[in-house]
Order: sequence, then C-alpha cells, then structure tokens
Amino acid sequence: MTGHSKWANIQRRAAARCRRARGQPCEGGEEVQYEGYGPGGAVVMVECVTADRKRTAAEIRRAFLQHGGQLGADGSVSYLFNTVGLLTYPPGTDEEQLMQVALEAGAEDVVPSADTCVEVLADPLEFATVRAVLTHRGFAPATAEVTRRAATSLELSGEEAEVMVQLLEALEGLEDVRDVYSNVEISDEVLSRIGVN
Repeated sequence: MTGHSKWANIQRRAAARCRRARGQPCEGGEEVQYEGYGPGGAVVMVECVTADRKRTAAEIRRAFLQHGGQLGADGSVSYLFNTVGLLTYPPGTDEEQLMQVALEAGAEDVVPSADTCVEVLADPLEFATVRAVLTHRGFAPATAEVTRRAATSLELSGEEAEVMVQLLEALEGLEDVRDVYSNVEISDEVLSRIGVN
C-alpha cells in the first residue's frame, strides 16, 4: 500500500482544523459519496453530508468541470481505495521501537511518510485497540483516524499538478464536503511554487 502524499497530509490536518472551527456539517443530513477523475488520470473520492443532494451534486460536478476533471459513476474509483486505521507520529519518533510496539499491538504496517512523520496502519476493526496499546506504551499519536487510502498512487508534475491542487482545494472548500481522497502525489517543488506548505 502506498504512502499518503504530502498533499493528503497537509489537507487532512487543515480539514480537521476547519471542521473543529465550524462544527460538523448539517445535522440530520444524508451521507453521499461522489467519485471522479482529475487531470492526468488522477482519481478522487468526495464524501459529503448534505440536506440537499441535488445542490451538492451540482456543486461537485461544477468543481470537477472547472478544474479539468469529470464526475464518474458510482463505484468508478472507490474500489481503488482501502479503509484503514491511520495513526501518525512526528519526526524524531523512535521508529524501531514504535514498529516493535505497533506490530505487537496488532498494527498491519509502520511506514515513514513523505513529510518525514511516521505512519502506523491498522485494520479499522483493530484501530481502537492498537491506538490504546500504543498510547499506553508511551506512543500517543499526533493524529489518529479511520480514513481511506489509495491502493496505488499517481505522481503529477507541472501544469497538471497545479490544476489538480486547484481541483482538490475547490472540492475541500464546498460547504457539504466532509473529506476528499485522491491517489495523487505532488512534488514539494510544485507545492512550494503554488504556496502550499
């Protein structure tokens, strides 16, 4: 399983801060999922909570079209994503010790990520147990969540990468969007050129 891109890590942290600031989207709303394609053949999955499915679908479709993508049919890209428990640890964490404790606790893998943090992957059903054991053994995670990860990644560069970042930002900015997942890997050079830290 590939690692998260630096883009995914940046956006996940930003989205979590944003949700805490504005509260969860509309209470009593319906959960819907949209799937589509971005520039260069990138795949995108968008999870929403909405009270108006037609309005949300129109906003998602418009964002894809305005940024070189297209909305796909249900199931067109979701099969490319796995649901995983993800715990992240900051740079400087004792990776060998973390790996030993994590694997003893039932984690599936421990991998260094593109932004130098360390990620622990666990089966979603074992996530709470793995997190509790790691925390008890002195490895409190910086972030911990059940999320989706692309099974394969696609590296984009140049104009395609810039347009893809614009698409992801447009989708993240929509009111009813809860999470956006993609298989895209974007280089540090492109991210710094467009002002993403």
